Amino acid sequence: MRFLMVGAGALGGYFGGRLLEAGRDVTFLLRARRAAQIATTGLVVQSPFGNLQLPSPPHVLAEDIKAPFDVVVVGSKAYDLDSTMDSFAPAVGPDTVILPLLNDMKHIDRLVDRFGSECVLGGLCMISATLDDEGRVLHLNDMHGLSFGERAGGRSARVEAIAAQLTGAKFDATLSENISQDMWEKWVFIASAAGLTSLMRASIGDIASAGGQDVALAIFDECCAIAAHNGFAPRPAAVERGRAIMTAAGSTMTASMYKDIVRGAPVEADHIVGDLLGRAPTAPSPVPSVLRTAYVHLKAYEARRAREAA
Repeated sequence: MRFLMVGAGALGGYFGGRLLEAGRDVTFLLRARRAAQIATTGLVVQSPFGNLQLPSPPHVLAEDIKAPFDVVVVGSKAYDLDSTMDSFAPAVGPDTVILPLLNDMKHIDRLVDRFGSECVLGGLCMISATLDDEGRVLHLNDMHGLSFGERAGGRSARVEAIAAQLTGAKFDATLSENISQDMWEKWVFIASAAGLTSLMRASIGDIASAGGQDVALAIFDECCAIAAHNGFAPRPAAVERGRAIMTAAGSTMTASMYKDIVRGAPVEADHIVGDLLGRAPTAPSPVPSVLRTAYVHLKAYEARRAREAA
Protein backbone atom coordinates (compact mmCIF):
# COMPACT_ATOMS: atom_id res chain seq x y z
CA MET A 1 0.00 0.00 0.00
CA ARG A 2 1.45 3.34 -1.10
CA PHE A 3 0.98 6.26 1.28
CA LEU A 4 1.38 9.91 0.29
CA MET A 5 2.00 11.98 3.40
CA VAL A 6 1.10 15.58 2.54
CA GLY A 7 3.85 17.59 4.17
CA ALA A 8 6.58 16.73 6.64
CA GLY A 9 5.65 19.18 9.35
CA ALA A 10 4.86 18.27 12.92
CA LEU A 11 2.05 15.82 12.10
CA GLY A 12 3.15 14.50 8.71
CA GLY A 13 6.77 14.29 9.80
CA TYR A 14 5.96 12.35 12.94
CA PHE A 15 3.44 9.83 11.64
CA GLY A 16 5.08 9.50 8.23
CA GLY A 17 8.46 9.03 9.86
CA ARG A 18 7.13 6.33 12.15
CA LEU A 19 5.57 4.51 9.20
CA LEU A 20 8.85 4.63 7.29
CA GLU A 21 10.63 3.38 10.40
CA ALA A 22 8.25 0.40 10.35
CA GLY A 23 9.07 -0.35 6.72
CA ARG A 24 5.92 1.00 5.09
CA ASP A 25 5.84 2.53 1.60
CA VAL A 26 5.60 6.25 2.37
CA THR A 27 6.38 9.27 0.18
CA PHE A 28 6.25 12.83 1.48
CA LEU A 29 4.68 15.54 -0.68
CA LEU A 30 6.87 18.57 0.01
CA ARG A 31 7.21 22.17 -1.01
CA ALA A 32 10.58 23.13 -2.48
CA ARG A 33 11.82 24.86 0.69
CA ARG A 34 11.06 21.91 2.98
CA ALA A 35 12.52 19.50 0.43
CA ALA A 36 15.78 21.48 0.41
CA GLN A 37 15.87 21.51 4.20
CA ILE A 38 15.32 17.76 4.46
CA ALA A 39 17.93 17.15 1.77
CA THR A 40 20.43 18.83 4.11
CA THR A 41 19.34 17.56 7.53
CA GLY A 42 17.21 14.51 6.82
CA LEU A 43 13.92 14.01 8.63
CA VAL A 44 14.63 14.27 12.35
CA VAL A 45 12.13 13.34 15.05
CA GLN A 46 12.79 13.81 18.76
CA SER A 47 10.30 11.94 20.91
CA PRO A 48 9.87 10.36 24.35
CA PHE A 49 9.21 7.14 22.43
CA GLY A 50 12.57 7.19 20.69
CA ASN A 51 14.34 9.56 18.35
CA LEU A 52 14.40 9.02 14.62
CA GLN A 53 16.66 10.26 11.85
CA LEU A 54 15.94 9.40 8.24
CA PRO A 55 18.75 10.79 6.07
CA SER A 56 16.89 10.71 2.77
CA PRO A 57 13.14 9.99 3.10
CA PRO A 58 11.27 9.48 -0.18
CA HIS A 59 9.63 12.69 -1.29
CA VAL A 60 8.05 14.33 -4.30
CA LEU A 61 7.06 17.84 -5.38
CA ALA A 62 3.49 18.42 -6.55
CA GLU A 63 4.48 18.94 -10.17
CA ASP A 64 6.34 15.61 -10.18
CA ILE A 65 3.46 13.33 -9.10
CA LYS A 66 3.04 10.83 -11.92
CA ALA A 67 0.53 8.28 -10.60
CA PRO A 68 -2.18 7.87 -7.97
CA PHE A 69 -1.40 6.72 -4.43
CA ASP A 70 -3.49 4.32 -2.37
CA VAL A 71 -3.81 6.56 0.70
CA VAL A 72 -3.30 10.33 0.91
CA VAL A 73 -2.85 11.55 4.50
CA VAL A 74 -3.65 15.26 4.93
CA GLY A 75 -2.70 17.21 8.05
CA SER A 76 -2.52 20.81 6.84
CA LYS A 77 -3.89 23.87 8.59
CA ALA A 78 -7.49 24.48 7.57
CA TYR A 79 -6.69 27.87 6.03
CA ASP A 80 -4.20 26.14 3.68
CA LEU A 81 -6.57 23.38 2.57
CA ASP A 82 -7.46 24.82 -0.84
CA SER A 83 -3.83 25.08 -1.96
CA THR A 84 -3.09 21.74 -0.30
CA MET A 85 -5.85 20.04 -2.31
CA ASP A 86 -4.41 21.53 -5.48
CA SER A 87 -1.01 20.09 -4.60
CA PHE A 88 -2.11 16.49 -4.04
CA ALA A 89 -4.92 16.33 -6.63
CA PRO A 90 -2.70 14.48 -9.17
CA ALA A 91 -2.21 11.73 -6.58
CA VAL A 92 -5.94 10.97 -6.32
CA GLY A 93 -7.19 8.21 -8.58
CA PRO A 94 -10.42 6.18 -8.72
CA ASP A 95 -9.38 3.95 -5.82
CA THR A 96 -7.47 6.48 -3.71
CA VAL A 97 -8.54 7.01 -0.10
CA ILE A 98 -8.03 10.41 1.54
CA LEU A 99 -7.40 10.39 5.29
CA PRO A 100 -7.64 13.92 6.74
CA LEU A 101 -6.31 14.79 10.22
CA LEU A 102 -7.58 18.37 10.55
CA ASN A 103 -9.24 19.70 13.71
CA ASP A 104 -12.50 21.12 12.37
CA MET A 105 -15.39 19.52 10.49
CA LYS A 106 -15.82 21.86 7.53
CA HIS A 107 -12.77 20.31 5.86
CA ILE A 108 -14.78 17.14 5.25
CA ASP A 109 -17.29 19.08 3.14
CA ARG A 110 -14.50 20.78 1.21
CA LEU A 111 -12.72 17.49 0.48
CA VAL A 112 -15.98 15.81 -0.53
CA ASP A 113 -16.86 18.70 -2.84
CA ARG A 114 -13.47 18.41 -4.54
CA PHE A 115 -12.91 14.65 -4.68
CA GLY A 116 -16.25 12.97 -3.98
CA SER A 117 -17.75 11.47 -0.86
CA GLU A 118 -16.65 7.89 -1.45
CA CYS A 119 -12.92 8.50 -1.14
CA VAL A 120 -12.93 10.65 2.03
CA LEU A 121 -12.49 8.92 5.39
CA GLY A 122 -12.80 10.46 8.82
CA GLY A 123 -9.70 10.83 10.94
CA LEU A 124 -8.05 12.58 13.83
CA CYS A 125 -4.80 12.53 15.73
CA MET A 126 -3.94 13.17 19.35
CA ILE A 127 -0.41 14.51 19.65
CA SER A 128 1.44 17.64 20.71
CA ALA A 129 4.26 18.26 18.27
CA THR A 130 5.97 21.17 16.59
CA LEU A 131 8.81 22.00 14.22
CA ASP A 132 11.80 23.84 15.65
CA ASP A 133 13.86 26.41 13.76
CA GLU A 134 16.06 23.66 12.31
CA GLY A 135 13.09 21.73 10.93
CA ARG A 136 13.20 18.96 13.52
CA VAL A 137 9.92 17.40 14.64
CA LEU A 138 9.66 17.77 18.41
CA HIS A 139 7.16 15.42 20.05
CA LEU A 140 6.16 17.20 23.26
CA ASN A 141 4.04 14.76 25.24
CA ASP A 142 3.27 11.07 25.69
CA MET A 143 0.34 10.94 23.28
CA HIS A 144 0.73 9.86 19.67
CA GLY A 145 -2.60 8.47 18.59
CA LEU A 146 -4.14 8.33 15.13
CA SER A 147 -7.77 7.24 14.69
CA PHE A 148 -9.59 6.74 11.40
CA GLY A 149 -12.63 5.06 9.94
CA GLU A 150 -15.53 5.19 7.56
CA ARG A 151 -17.54 8.36 8.13
CA ALA A 152 -20.78 6.39 8.01
CA GLY A 153 -19.51 4.07 10.73
CA GLY A 154 -18.76 0.39 10.84
CA ARG A 155 -15.87 -1.40 9.18
CA SER A 156 -14.85 -2.02 5.58
CA ALA A 157 -12.19 -3.94 3.73
CA ARG A 158 -10.31 -0.75 2.88
CA VAL A 159 -10.07 0.60 6.43
CA GLU A 160 -9.07 -2.84 7.68
CA ALA A 161 -6.30 -2.88 5.06
CA ILE A 162 -5.11 0.54 6.24
CA ALA A 163 -5.24 -0.66 9.85
CA ALA A 164 -2.99 -3.58 8.95
CA GLN A 165 -0.43 -1.13 7.54
CA LEU A 166 -0.56 1.20 10.56
CA THR A 167 -0.33 -1.61 13.09
CA GLY A 168 3.25 -2.14 14.19
CA ALA A 169 4.37 1.44 13.68
CA LYS A 170 5.53 3.26 16.80
CA PHE A 171 2.27 5.12 17.48
CA ASP A 172 -1.24 4.22 18.65
CA ALA A 173 -3.41 3.46 15.62
CA THR A 174 -7.15 2.92 16.09
CA LEU A 175 -9.70 1.80 13.54
CA SER A 176 -12.83 3.50 14.87
CA GLU A 177 -16.31 2.28 14.02
CA ASN A 178 -17.72 5.67 15.08
CA ILE A 179 -15.16 8.15 13.77
CA SER A 180 -17.66 10.98 13.20
CA GLN A 181 -18.55 10.95 16.90
CA ASP A 182 -14.84 10.85 17.77
CA MET A 183 -14.16 13.84 15.53
CA TRP A 184 -16.95 15.89 17.07
CA GLU A 185 -15.68 15.12 20.56
CA LYS A 186 -12.19 16.23 19.63
CA TRP A 187 -13.59 19.37 17.97
CA VAL A 188 -15.47 20.25 21.17
CA PHE A 189 -12.29 19.96 23.20
CA ILE A 190 -10.04 21.78 20.70
CA ALA A 191 -12.49 24.67 20.30
CA SER A 192 -12.87 24.97 24.07
CA ALA A 193 -9.15 24.91 24.80
CA ALA A 194 -8.27 27.17 21.85
CA GLY A 195 -10.97 29.68 22.69
CA LEU A 196 -10.14 29.77 26.41
CA THR A 197 -6.33 29.90 26.35
CA SER A 198 -6.26 32.34 23.42
CA LEU A 199 -8.80 34.63 25.07
CA MET A 200 -7.02 34.60 28.42
CA ARG A 201 -3.49 34.46 26.95
CA ALA A 202 -2.70 31.92 29.65
CA SER A 203 -2.31 28.22 30.33
CA ILE A 204 -5.08 26.08 31.79
CA GLY A 205 -3.26 26.04 35.13
CA ASP A 206 -2.86 29.82 35.25
CA ILE A 207 -6.55 30.26 34.47
CA ALA A 208 -7.40 27.82 37.26
CA SER A 209 -5.15 29.66 39.72
CA ALA A 210 -7.02 32.86 38.88
CA GLY A 211 -10.27 31.20 39.90
CA GLY A 212 -11.41 30.83 36.31
CA GLN A 213 -12.67 27.24 36.41
CA ASP A 214 -16.23 28.47 35.97
CA VAL A 215 -15.24 30.29 32.77
CA ALA A 216 -13.42 27.19 31.52
CA LEU A 217 -16.44 25.00 32.18
CA ALA A 218 -18.79 27.53 30.61
CA ILE A 219 -17.00 27.43 27.26
CA PHE A 220 -16.61 23.65 27.37
CA ASP A 221 -20.26 23.08 28.26
CA GLU A 222 -21.34 25.47 25.50
CA CYS A 223 -19.31 23.52 22.93
CA CYS A 224 -20.81 20.26 24.21
CA ALA A 225 -24.30 21.71 23.81
CA ILE A 226 -23.59 22.71 20.22
CA ALA A 227 -22.38 19.19 19.43
CA ALA A 228 -25.53 17.76 21.00
CA HIS A 229 -27.67 20.13 18.93
CA ASN A 230 -26.02 18.66 15.82
CA GLY A 231 -26.65 15.08 16.88
CA PHE A 232 -23.23 14.33 18.36
CA ALA A 233 -23.59 14.81 22.11
CA PRO A 234 -20.22 13.96 23.68
CA ARG A 235 -20.26 10.67 25.54
CA PRO A 236 -19.95 10.72 29.35
CA ALA A 237 -16.29 9.67 29.35
CA ALA A 238 -15.39 12.47 26.91
CA VAL A 239 -17.26 15.04 29.01
CA GLU A 240 -15.60 13.90 32.22
CA ARG A 241 -12.16 13.92 30.63
CA GLY A 242 -12.67 17.32 28.99
CA ARG A 243 -13.96 19.00 32.13
CA ALA A 244 -11.02 17.62 34.11
CA ILE A 245 -8.42 18.82 31.60
CA MET A 246 -10.03 22.25 31.23
CA THR A 247 -9.84 22.91 34.98
CA ALA A 248 -6.62 21.11 35.95
CA ALA A 249 -4.64 23.02 38.58
CA GLY A 250 -1.00 23.48 37.64
CA SER A 251 -1.51 22.45 34.02
CA THR A 252 0.88 24.09 31.57
CA MET A 253 -1.33 23.19 28.61
CA THR A 254 -2.13 25.82 26.01
CA ALA A 255 -3.80 25.26 22.66
CA SER A 256 -1.76 25.44 19.48
CA MET A 257 -3.90 28.42 18.46
CA TYR A 258 -2.63 30.29 21.51
CA LYS A 259 0.95 29.43 20.48
CA ASP A 260 0.21 30.72 16.97
CA ILE A 261 -0.99 34.04 18.40
CA VAL A 262 2.10 34.38 20.57
CA ARG A 263 4.36 34.06 17.53
CA GLY A 264 2.18 36.26 15.34
CA ALA A 265 1.12 33.47 13.01
CA PRO A 266 -2.19 32.87 11.20
CA VAL A 267 -4.92 31.14 13.23
CA GLU A 268 -7.83 28.85 12.39
CA ALA A 269 -10.38 31.18 13.99
CA ASP A 270 -13.17 30.60 11.46
CA HIS A 271 -12.53 26.90 11.07
CA ILE A 272 -12.26 25.74 14.68
CA VAL A 273 -14.21 28.33 16.70
CA GLY A 274 -16.31 30.22 14.18
CA ASP A 275 -17.71 27.18 12.39
CA LEU A 276 -18.69 25.54 15.67
CA LEU A 277 -20.34 28.77 16.84
CA GLY A 278 -22.22 28.95 13.55
CA ARG A 279 -23.76 25.53 14.22
CA ALA A 280 -25.26 26.62 17.56
CA PRO A 281 -29.02 26.91 17.96
CA THR A 282 -30.28 30.44 17.52
CA ALA A 283 -30.95 31.73 21.01
CA PRO A 284 -30.28 35.47 21.21
CA SER A 285 -28.89 36.60 24.54
CA PRO A 286 -28.13 40.09 25.80
CA VAL A 287 -24.81 38.79 27.11
CA PRO A 288 -22.36 37.22 24.61
CA SER A 289 -21.30 33.70 25.51
CA VAL A 290 -17.68 32.84 26.34
CA LEU A 291 -17.32 31.10 22.98
CA ARG A 292 -18.68 34.15 21.14
CA THR A 293 -16.33 36.42 23.11
CA ALA A 294 -13.37 34.18 22.26
CA TYR A 295 -14.30 34.23 18.57
CA VAL A 296 -14.50 38.03 18.46
CA HIS A 297 -11.14 38.15 20.21
CA LEU A 298 -9.60 35.88 17.55
CA LYS A 299 -11.11 37.89 14.69
CA ALA A 300 -9.78 41.10 16.24
CA TYR A 301 -6.32 39.48 16.32
CA GLU A 302 -6.67 38.59 12.63
CA ALA A 303 -7.74 42.14 11.77
CA ARG A 304 -4.78 43.65 13.61
CA ARG A 305 -2.38 41.17 12.01
CA ALA A 306 -3.71 41.98 8.53
CA ARG A 307 -3.45 45.71 9.16
CA GLU A 308 0.12 45.44 10.38
CA ALA A 309 1.09 43.34 7.36
CA ALA A 310 -0.38 45.85 4.91
